[in-house]
Amino acid sequence: MERDRIRRLERIEEYYDLVPRAVATTEEVGPFTLFVPEDGTGWHFYARPRLHGTHAFTPRAVEAVLARQRELGLPESIEWVDDVTRSLLPAVRCAGFEPKRYPLLTLSADVPVTPDRRARPLPPADPHLGMAVGAVSAGFLGHDGVEHRDTGRRPELIERGALIVVASYDGTRLCGAGSAAPRGDVAELMGIAVPPGHRNRGHGTAITRSLVAACRQRDVDLVFLTAGSDTAAGIYRRVGFRDTATACVLEVDD
Repeated sequence: MERDRIRRLERIEEYYDLVPRAVATTEEVGPFTLFVPEDGTGWHFYARPRLHGTHAFTPRAVEAVLARQRELGLPESIEWVDDVTRSLLPAVRCAGFEPKRYPLLTLSADVPVTPDRRARPLPPADPHLGMAVGAVSAGFLGHDGVEHRDTGRRPELIERGALIVVASYDGTRLCGAGSAAPRGDVAELMGIAVPPGHRNRGHGTAITRSLVAACRQRDVDLVFLTAGSDTAAGIYRRVGFRDTATACVLEVDD
């Protein structure tokens, strides 16, 4: 069981290093890889421990990568998996910061998941794609005012098979959305959100199930996600996800 968990985390680390490179350039800053988004993506990235790196992390290394992000005008942000990079959390704390910690959950390939008929993947030119982006934004902000948002490079990524966006509906009304980024046989579910007025009606579960089903149609056998809270994690646990590790996120506010 522990060997299987370790192998899953190794695959997730490889995935974390790969997925931003579709729309970002990289810099090596000490023991970190810094992802710098290309113009027009609409996304913000972060620094992560260098893949297969062997250096121990120090407060000075943390301060250096944050300073480089500040110099580039990027958000000062570091993300990592505590179970994989044990020396980084003490270094971050010694540098004077306290990261947020979130449950990282994985779904075994042998857990049956069927799509929910209320939620469907959106094609690149779907007119609802901008509203899906708006619904996610509204859901995370905690309000019901859903507005059409710029889709950025999402249509291109959907066309290339690098992104799946699923929206959930009540009749014809869009009630929430989420996405997944398949890379080979691994995919992360991201940005699953439902505005407050549509919560507690199963839309989060519907989006999750349909995202998993769409990933599996592309031969993905390892699906994972980071839950924003233990309450949110409960939704995913009911689908069949299991706690595997702890994800850490440092975001330095101005």
